[in-house]
Amino acid sequence: MSLDPQNTLVVETTKGKVVIALRPDLAPKHVERLKTLARRGFYDGIKFHRVIDGFMAQTGCPHGTGTGGSDLPDLAQEFSAEPHVRGTCSMARSSNPNSANSQFFICFEESVWLNKQYTVWGQVVEGMDNVDKIKRGEPVRDPDSIISMKVMADA
Repeated sequence: MSLDPQNTLVVETTKGKVVIALRPDLAPKHVERLKTLARRGFYDGIKFHRVIDGFMAQTGCPHGTGTGGSDLPDLAQEFSAEPHVRGTCSMARSSNPNSANSQFFICFEESVWLNKQYTVWGQVVEGMDNVDKIKRGEPVRDPDSIISMKVMADA
């Protein structure tokens, strides 16, 4: 599988490298937001604050608590029929479907109840074994974090 460097994220975590293929065909505004924030260095040092075994690892909160986002406005949902399976990357949000901002999660396993309810924007194509190693907890004690997150074309 050949990756488009403009639509691929390279995420260095405390557990190793994770490569995510972006899906602008599914969620163009969300993909653009992730690339913008990655290019600003927003995600560098951000913790995986909520990690539930058999479900997902969530990150992207600047406070490390799940309570914050970036200084950019929230995004309108871009729900699709793309299923939430192992390695799916999707946006976290509040109960308001149009409240996604910077927080996202990576699914450990299929999570059908999320389908058509959350915006899928990417898929882990390398390093899912490293995602599996992320420390669990709600909240996580001494959490793992993103060291750097870059658009492959910029790396």
